[in-house]
This record gives sequence, C-alpha cells and structure tokens, in this order.
Amino acid sequence: MLSRVADSLYWINRYVERAENLSRFVEVSEAMALDCPPGSAEPWQPLIDASGDRELFDALYPGGGPEQVVEFLVQAENNPSSIVNCIALARENARQIRDVITTEMWEQINGLYWTLLEGDSFWHQPPQEQLREIRRGCQLFYGITDATLSRDLSWQFSRLGRLIERADKTTRILDVKYFLLLPSPEEVGGVLDELQWISLLRTAGAYQMFRQSQQGVITPKAVAAFLLLDASFPRSVRYCLERIHETLLLVAASPVPGQPDALECLSGLTRARWSYTGIDELVAGGLHEAIDALQQDLNNLHELIHARYFVLPSLATSHDLACAPA
Repeated sequence: MLSRVADSLYWINRYVERAENLSRFVEVSEAMALDCPPGSAEPWQPLIDASGDRELFDALYPGGGPEQVVEFLVQAENNPSSIVNCIALARENARQIRDVITTEMWEQINGLYWTLLEGDSFWHQPPQEQLREIRRGCQLFYGITDATLSRDLSWQFSRLGRLIERADKTTRILDVKYFLLLPSPEEVGGVLDELQWISLLRTAGAYQMFRQSQQGVITPKAVAAFLLLDASFPRSVRYCLERIHETLLLVAASPVPGQPDALECLSGLTRARWSYTGIDELVAGGLHEAIDALQQDLNNLHELIHARYFVLPSLATSHDLACAPA
C-alpha cells in the first residue's frame, strides 16, 4: 500500500472520530447545563481543556462564555479541530483516495460535508438536533466502512486511526473531570456530583453499558475503572489499546521474531500496562499522572506510526498536520 493512501485512511478516521466525539461532548454539555442547579459551575469551559485547545481558545475568545465555546468546537474556521473543519479534512483525504475507499464511504462523508457547508436549514435547527445529526452521520460512516471495506490493509489503517483518536479522547474527558472538576468534600455524593459523573459516562457513550456492568451507586472510582480498564466496552482505553496492538501486528510488513522494533515495543508495553493493572493502583499512584503518561504514549505511538508507514525515512523527522494530536 502506498504511504499516502495509508496516511489518508488513518486521518480520515481520526478526523471523523474527533468530530463524533466533539459532537457528543457538546450535546451532553447542552443537556447538563439545563439540569445544573442555579449558581453551580457550567460545564462549558472544561470542554476546551478536554479538547486540548485551551491556548487557542483563549487567544480567539478572551473570556469567552458558553456561546463562544460551542462556536469554537463546532464551527470556528480558526480552530483546526472544530467539527466542521474535521469533516472537511476527512472529506479532502477521502477525495484524494476515492479509488481505494468504497463508493458508499465517499457518498456518506461527502454528503455530511455538504450538509455542514451549505445547509442553511441545518444550522437553523435547535443545537441538540444539529449535534445529533452530526454524530449519527459520523457513526453511519463507521458502519458503512465496516460493512463495505475489505479487511485488508485499508481497513486496518482505518481502524488504527479511529482507535488512537478514541483512546485519546476518552482519557481527556476523564482527566478533566478528575483533575479540574472534582467537587469539594461536602459535594461528594451529592446531586450535582452524581449528575456530573452521569454526564461523563454519556459523553463517552458509556452510560447504559456502565449501568449493565455496575448495579450499585455511581462512584468516581467505578466510572474511571470502566472507562479505563473494561475489557469489552469499545470506548474503554484498555479495549482500544488491545485492538491497536493487534492491528499493528497485522499491519507489520515483515516482523522479525524476537526483535520487536520501537513501535511494537511501545504498543505492547502500553497495552500490557493498562491490561494488567487495577484501578486502586492507578488512583494510589495518581490518576491524573497516569493519564498524562498514557496521552504521551499515544502521541509517541502516532509519531512512530507516521515515521514507519506514512513518509519516506528521510522525511520521517517531521509531520505538520493541521489537526495533529494535542
């Protein structure tokens, strides 16, 4: 497979996954803002920290409020990671490799792009309807990809991009809650505290599956354990890391037995670290620090994947993409 084709497939799915995650983040925050008791902190600013774009947001919208947060994450032209820009970048990558992806995949991403670009009626809908339609459009793209694309290298690179982006966003939204939104001692277990943890689960599309696996009271430790260490939930960090490692082994052109390279070593060690640890150990060692280390590992994985598969060795020292991971 040509490096540019693999690169495009990888980034198409990272961009679509990013747009889908952001649409859910904003959709859940819209609903939570309506339920927050008067005088409580609104759930908007933490979204900027979860997206990793605090510096850019503060530069574009000094002192920005809820409306500016939504504009920044959904439509802002100056934000490379806004939903509209992510879909545009995914569509441009798809356009360049139309002979590799299926017609159905192209029609879906192209249709979603034009809906956002020229859909005056779309942007006049209530915000919740806009976000729900974007989310469903992204999920439909996943389904079409899985249903129509052969399970060859094209599909493997597509899955790889989706999984890395998904693991990154799951860790970011959890880290924001733990590090920035932990309530004061008197609020622990209160109505607002429980509401925030429920909204976190819904942000990750995990509320119903969490309730099926945990019948008791919603606690921070139980939520963190589910989102980080559950072996079967497809958005948990552990699940994503295990699938990333499997995919990289399948993609490897000619692995040398007993001599894993830097990419295989990092993916294997990261998978093992998060598959064979407990939530008590993570919390005792500092959950924020553990998540920070994982995000660095994900960034390093991306750089190693890029250097190995997407560019010639002489060009592998840099990668200037508008939507590179934070």
